[in-house]
Amino acid sequence: MLRFLNDENGATAIEYGLIAALIAVVIIGAVSALGTSVSSTFDTISGALSSATSSVGTAS
Repeated sequence: MLRFLNDENGATAIEYGLIAALIAVVIIGAVSALGTSVSSTFDTISGALSSATSSVGTAS
């Protein structure tokens, strides 16, 4: 019974699980923020290309 109470293998596994979960949350947050930034950049580029294409078509 004492050996069971002193066994810390389960606690170590839980700690590793918590660390992995924390890393996953940080990665998800970073990818989400980066995705929003990249999406905004692509929208800006798309608008500029659309504007440039329409102005070229009317110049002829």
